[in-house]
Amino acid sequence: MEFRVVRLRKPDEKSLNLDLQWFAQSLGLFGDRDKEKSCFRVFLELLKASRLRKPVSSDDIALRSNLSRGTVVHHLHRLEDSGLIIIKHNRYLLREPNLENLILEMKKDMLRTIQDIQEIAQEIDEELGLVKREKKAVS
Repeated sequence: MEFRVVRLRKPDEKSLNLDLQWFAQSLGLFGDRDKEKSCFRVFLELLKASRLRKPVSSDDIALRSNLSRGTVVHHLHRLEDSGLIIIKHNRYLLREPNLENLILEMKKDMLRTIQDIQEIAQEIDEELGLVKREKKAVS
């Protein structure tokens, strides 16, 4: 699983569309090469499907977003790799039923990964002698 988090200033103006764009940009769904915001459009279709908790096919997403199926499949793979979506019987759905739960699950994933990295860093430090061990007082 690989995802990117981008720190951006929240929109000053309150609007669902601006908030959705900020959310998607913060998760790295907009790439420099994605001039048509096709990944965002795929994400929006998945979000709509999540309201009904009904998985959608890549063909359905392509039709609704006015994108080629190849473009849709490319972005679905990216979204799956990032842990944002799941696949059930060749149909796609957000990993969680709402965005808040989705972010909470991603946070758990990130914390587990950071904990694993920290444990390995500690082992490496010990093996390389980079950690001073406290001497136990003899009483």
